[in-house]
Amino acid sequence: MEKVLDEGKLCEYEQFKDNGVCEGNVYLGKITGKTELVNGRVGYFVDIDDEKPAFLNGEEYGHDSNLNVGQSVVVQVQQEARAEKGAKVVRSVQFVGQNICYCPFKMNVEVSSRIEDKNLAAEYKQKVFEKTTGQEGWVLRTSSIDVDIEDIWAEMDDLRQLYNDVRVKARNASAPALLYSKDNPIFDYIISYEETLKKVVLNNHNLESEIKDVFDGDIPVEYIAEPFAEFGVEEMLSEALMKEVKLPSGGRLTIEETKACVAIDVDSGEDRGHGSISHLNEEAAYEIIRQIKLRNLAGKIVIDFAGSSEYKYIKPVLDILEKGLAQDKNKSRLFGLSRMGNVEIIRVRRRPSLSNLMTEECISCQGTGRVQK
Repeated sequence: MEKVLDEGKLCEYEQFKDNGVCEGNVYLGKITGKTELVNGRVGYFVDIDDEKPAFLNGEEYGHDSNLNVGQSVVVQVQQEARAEKGAKVVRSVQFVGQNICYCPFKMNVEVSSRIEDKNLAAEYKQKVFEKTTGQEGWVLRTSSIDVDIEDIWAEMDDLRQLYNDVRVKARNASAPALLYSKDNPIFDYIISYEETLKKVVLNNHNLESEIKDVFDGDIPVEYIAEPFAEFGVEEMLSEALMKEVKLPSGGRLTIEETKACVAIDVDSGEDRGHGSISHLNEEAAYEIIRQIKLRNLAGKIVIDFAGSSEYKYIKPVLDILEKGLAQDKNKSRLFGLSRMGNVEIIRVRRRPSLSNLMTEECISCQGTGRVQK
């Protein structure tokens, strides 16, 4: 389990199963069924040895859409299973290194938009392009410009070899079979927060040694036997599963997760004389960013802020949301103000939400949570 604390507040929480089907894993799957989608498209159900069949969109760019039941196919998990839905898989596999991503058959070189030094990014892009061979593509990660280009080239060779190993395994395996699993996800977290990371707290001495080896002892690591109790994480997780979130000024957020979208309402609550509606909405915007990351809310997110929905009043709130989402490791897009006066966000779904991880739908009320009169 990974959690991120910022000034004592829980900001992110992830839970991973050992040997479970995780985002990024590559499998040799077996087609078990075919389904018709809209506009004449087709999809396939794929057995990857998970509780539910994974779903594969047959219209994936660059791949043949004509597959047969019983056929074996190499796929990568793009989204993990959640609630009643199985995992979503793709055939365009990619392998993520510490500083660069390998995308077989993509045929171009891209650079992370988070790299601020555009000149250096362009220089590294050109040097990677010069080392590109055959049908392959690359994506330079944010951390890439902090290391020597020779280290990037060495990592390119390692990722090519990794892909070749997967291909060999696929030729000799019987579906369903795991061909590749990502390193411990905590390494990605450390890389993501390396610039602001103060320390990593663990209750596992083996993992402590592994982190020190991987990062050459540059990351401060502390062992605590009961870290959840030490930092009050269980209490914060309980609060993160509640529908209402209290704001410091007395206002509140109400967060409703539905199958269609996530609805967030901003209400003045008990806020009496603590400031203007504008102050309440700005305070709410900062908290909404934290709650989106903490609860891992994804898909369509619709926010109804308090007071007037005129653009001139909502503009400061949009600026806060845009800045906060730009720092989110999950891809998000802020659509601004809708004609109905709501703020709309689309956030890529990669893993189950916190509520899906830690709770399940009540068999008595089927999720309505209400008492009959």
